Order: sequence, then C-alpha cells, then structure tokens
Amino acid sequence: MSEGQTLAPDADRIEAIARATIAKLPPAFARHLGDVVLKIEEFADDATLAEMGIESPFDLTGLYTGLPVGSKSVDHSGTMPDMIHLYRRAILDEWVETDVTLEALVSNVVIHEIGHHFGLSDDDMHALEAMVG
Repeated sequence: MSEGQTLAPDADRIEAIARATIAKLPPAFARHLGDVVLKIEEFADDATLAEMGIESPFDLTGLYTGLPVGSKSVDHSGTMPDMIHLYRRAILDEWVETDVTLEALVSNVVIHEIGHHFGLSDDDMHALEAMVG
C-alpha cells in the first residue's frame, strides 16, 4: 500500500491507471484497442468463476472476453464487444499482500489481458510490459 494511503483506491483510480497503461502502448497495438471496452468490477461473477474452475473470487484479477484480433471475421458481426475486465477487490487484495505498486500491478493485469486480445504468448506479454513499464 502507498505510504499515507488510508482508503482503498476506487474503480475510477483503477481505470485511470489502466487507461494510462493503454496510452503508453506502441501505436501498432493502440490502434486495435479502440473498440475494446474496459470494465472495472468488484469481483468476477459466479458463472465466470465456475466456468474457469476458480473457487475464490480473489484469485482472478482480470479477464479478457472476446475474440483475439487474428480470429475476427465478418461472420462475427453483431457479437458482444471485446472486453477487458479488471476485478478491483482481487487487485487490491494482491496489492496489499505484495511489495508491488498499484500502478505496476494494474499495468501488469492490463497488459496480460491485452495480450489475450492479440493472441500473444507469455513471453510477448512480458516484452510488451517492458515497453510500457
């Protein structure tokens, strides 16, 4: 937790950090994120947790829903928009349990979910994180 921090960061603060991370992305990535919805929620819903085989809502900090960029076609028109979900309470729980800054943690989660949007490998996600970090 940041020194002097007395209240947990709200959804607006998490979103601001996420948007700042997205703004630092190279243009080749940023141009494909304009239609991706960023949604800040307290926790993943029970159906999402069950589908992923996750028992505790504190174990999921973020989720990408949608089709990776390379998988899209005209056959997918009319589908739900691609979304990056950030789960505030799970993020905050991890934040207070680690020595990682809130900015670094949210950035890591956002980059990981953006990586799913682009179909990136874990190594590619780490390289992208290093670019914006």
